[in-house]
Order: sequence, then C-alpha cells, then structure tokens
Amino acid sequence: MTKDTGFDPSVPPSGAGCVECDADGGWWFHLRRCAQCGHIGCCDGSPAKHATGHFRDTGHPVIHSYEPGEGRFWNFETSELYDSGPALAPPDAHPAEQPTPGCWSWPSRATAPLYT
Repeated sequence: MTKDTGFDPSVPPSGAGCVECDADGGWWFHLRRCAQCGHIGCCDGSPAKHATGHFRDTGHPVIHSYEPGEGRFWNFETSELYDSGPALAPPDAHPAEQPTPGCWSWPSRATAPLYT
C-alpha cells in the first residue's frame, strides 16, 4: 500500500494518546491511528472526535484502532470496516496499562447502599 491508498506502513504513531486532547487537557474513550501519517486521535465516541477531524483536515482516509488487541481499520471515504490490514510501524496500540482518561470505574467496594 502507498500514500495514494491511505497507508504508509513506515510511519510510527505520533504518541501514546490523542494529540489534541493531550495538548488541550481533553479526554477520550478510544484511540484511532491514521494509517498514512501516524496521527493519534480520539474516536467518535469521545467528545472532540479528533480522528474524524484529522480526516476532514488532511484527507487521510484510513484509520486503525489504537486499542490493545484490536486490529480493525476504517475507511472514511468508503465507510468500510476491515478486520485486518497491512502491518504498520510499531507500536500497534497504546500501552495496555495506560488509563483511558474518559472512562471511570466503580469503586472496589460500594460506599453507600443502592437504595435508601
């Protein structure tokens, strides 16, 4: 694949988190990686939708999930989802131990009853 098709397998990811959210103090649910330039942006479930914004700004059509254990690709131009694609420069995902700033979890022990 080439830049003409939306892929450049030689380009590493831009970092471990959403570039714009990290700069602005924002948060995300899931991360997506541009298959052409390596830009890491947040998914459309995140408030800022930076991965889609990157496509609109650059025309780079293909993103890859940047979540551990996921290998899917999405093509914005054709609205097609692919279960796999060409290998991209490592790493394939953000560190597994990296927290997701937009997610929260229940405390390990409830501190108040559900019903009072």
